[in-house]
Amino acid sequence: MYQQPELLIAGAPRQTAEFAENIVVNPATGVELARLPIASQADIDAAVAAADKAFLPWSETAPARRSRILRDAAILMRERLDDMAHALTLENGKTLAEAKGEIGFTADVFDWFADEARRAYGRVIPSAVGTRMIALKEPVGPIAAMSPWNFPAVTAAKKVAAALAAGCTVVLKPAEETPATPLAMARCLIDAGLPAGAINVIFGRPAEISERLMASPEIAKVSFTGSTNVGRELARLAAPGLKRLTMELGGHAPVIVMDDVDLETALDLSVAGKFRNAGQVCTSATRFFVHHRVYDAFVSGFADRAMKIKVGDGLDPSSQMGPLSNRRRPPALERLVEDAVSCGAKVAAGGKRIESQGFFFEPTVLADVPPNARVMQEEPFGPLAAIVPFRELDDAISAANDIPFGLAAYALTESSRTARRIVRGLKTGVVGINTFAASAAETPFGGVKDSGYGVEGGSEGLDSYLVTKFVHEN
Repeated sequence: MYQQPELLIAGAPRQTAEFAENIVVNPATGVELARLPIASQADIDAAVAAADKAFLPWSETAPARRSRILRDAAILMRERLDDMAHALTLENGKTLAEAKGEIGFTADVFDWFADEARRAYGRVIPSAVGTRMIALKEPVGPIAAMSPWNFPAVTAAKKVAAALAAGCTVVLKPAEETPATPLAMARCLIDAGLPAGAINVIFGRPAEISERLMASPEIAKVSFTGSTNVGRELARLAAPGLKRLTMELGGHAPVIVMDDVDLETALDLSVAGKFRNAGQVCTSATRFFVHHRVYDAFVSGFADRAMKIKVGDGLDPSSQMGPLSNRRRPPALERLVEDAVSCGAKVAAGGKRIESQGFFFEPTVLADVPPNARVMQEEPFGPLAAIVPFRELDDAISAANDIPFGLAAYALTESSRTARRIVRGLKTGVVGINTFAASAAETPFGGVKDSGYGVEGGSEGLDSYLVTKFVHEN
């Protein structure tokens, strides 16, 4: 059962006069799930006004009370995990096991920031006798949060939980493809006692909503996860109002595989890291730079494992990988494969869409991919791995850095000295050594270069929602 999405403003559902046609689709079947309500300019303004009205009382709520509400919301998410995960799989396509994992991770994020709500410390600065100098931390104000479809629960949670913990109120604009999951998260907050207006959820025409929110003087800060091109446009819109921005943008993660690895372990880790959520992960491992001594065995083992992955509807317990998010993605991936082959790459596994009513694509492995192939520069955002050999580590590090993106990178090696050298050399915000786990509730997450700026998660995740006020008493 998929619940009809509604706008959520000032703690209550809001009716709209306009609906989009066929916008919420099950990517495993191509079947329409629901018609999405389109927020009018009046709806957008009402959401901003509700967040603005709720800001002062929420910001003055005792941190212990804010903490309790976030904690209770996390409890409700775990109690409602099965229903939330089912809706997430329906609208996103990921396997039910992955969906349950994401909802659990989302609850962990709320638990983490429930603790951080009590730790927004200022400091007393040593000063001359008779004076006192204090640095206070105060919430920045109402914020706008814009989250994507690939992880609709946890990316929204990192923004919403941190903002509420800091004492800010929120207007959340989730992806139109996956409205049910963030709405369910917001309902958990309201049922946990969050005051009306502290969380508002709106959908509609993304450009229209973004422009309206960016132009609103009440919105003090914006947190966005999405494409680099949209991020640039939002930065332009934010400039006149000097709004604070946190940008988590595109990635194209490299993996450096050294010749000292246990090959079977390295392959198991790599294949799982590549094909999670059908490769639709901003930190997904995509460009594999493999030492020439283990290159042939790595390609063969990777392709063999990829061909054994069972692709199917995420609600089928036997499925190991679900569909792509929309009907545009399979042909886009086919074009990347065709371009790579025309440049000299070899298809070691997969390479084409799977004929069905859904948006499925074969787990794909490309070998001997030259640097001029588009897939080495463009994030495929799908189940496609590009593998190339290297001889010298410096060359691998240089090739890994030779793109505009710098979100995540990985290395597989048994040498701690080599690992430190790779960590120093890679120009990314996140580095995984012998792991493809790039994020946890208690850790900071963010990129450099065209992958954006600022971090979310961890104790650092609270900072961008706070302003520092210096007080000097004589």
